[in-house]
Amino acid sequence: MVRRVIGIDLGGTETKIGIVEEDGKIVEKKVIPTRVSEGRTTVVTRIGEAINELLVQSGIDSKQIIGIGVGSPGSIDHDTGTVLFSPNLPDWSGFGLAAMLERVTGIRTFVENDANSFILGEWAFGEFKGSQHMVGLTLGTGVGGGVITHGILMTGSKGYGGELGHTIVEPEGPVCGCGSHGCLEALASATAIINLAREYSKRFPQSTIFASPEINAKVVFDAAREGDLAATLIVERATRALAIAIGNFIHVFNPEHIVIGGGISRAGDLLINGIREKLPAFVMTSFNGTFSITLSKLVENAGITGAASIVFYRTS
Repeated sequence: MVRRVIGIDLGGTETKIGIVEEDGKIVEKKVIPTRVSEGRTTVVTRIGEAINELLVQSGIDSKQIIGIGVGSPGSIDHDTGTVLFSPNLPDWSGFGLAAMLERVTGIRTFVENDANSFILGEWAFGEFKGSQHMVGLTLGTGVGGGVITHGILMTGSKGYGGELGHTIVEPEGPVCGCGSHGCLEALASATAIINLAREYSKRFPQSTIFASPEINAKVVFDAAREGDLAATLIVERATRALAIAIGNFIHVFNPEHIVIGGGISRAGDLLINGIREKLPAFVMTSFNGTFSITLSKLVENAGITGAASIVFYRTS
């Protein structure tokens, strides 16, 4: 019998929900607005309603679902499924998300940090499926990280481990949302790239970046691809920060594979080649040939399949 789970990619703006089979196939999926301003009870109730709609559409009975996996931003107590703190879900601190979703749906629920769910998704369904040693980075509004070592998700003593986005790469660098200076997130996230572009607006007012009605990471990478100087400087700084951080991760975790996902990974060769070119300067020669660094091939559905993989991982 095919095992099926429900994967929920919980975001501050929208929530993606899908029924996923154990080979990674998404049977049905749905995207709903999260509307965090309406409160956590309303949000979870709406998610429960969406799950019921998906089950009806697919003709699958809820008893055929072995569990629900939720990838949630923030610090998570993965043993209890409690959201301890999340800047994108401001009133959810201390919220027993798993317990409430179980009450609403009647289905056993597991919750993990969204970056941890990303690397679990790569472990379960990605190009390097089953790898025993992997590091994942998600480059989006922030920078998330997840680590699998000896086939086990590394979470640390309290479950907060793997906050790779807060590795400091420029001690005197920009202020990060966490309050520190020069974190990877402060230099290589979409938010950081937009902030750097705005800083450059006075030095490079003729940059093609500023001809766009909206400044975002895609605009910056597209401008860099066309040779725009300001955009090139921003991309160089971001890829250097990533190379420094990844060099540290290679030394600490000795991974077989480093996989990069998130919206910025859509920049493709400009991103990955920039990292690969700079990386040798930050890696001991004894590590040469021991790792690969690639872009995730699960970008479109990575959030749903990653959340689904939480269930397969926790029930295997």
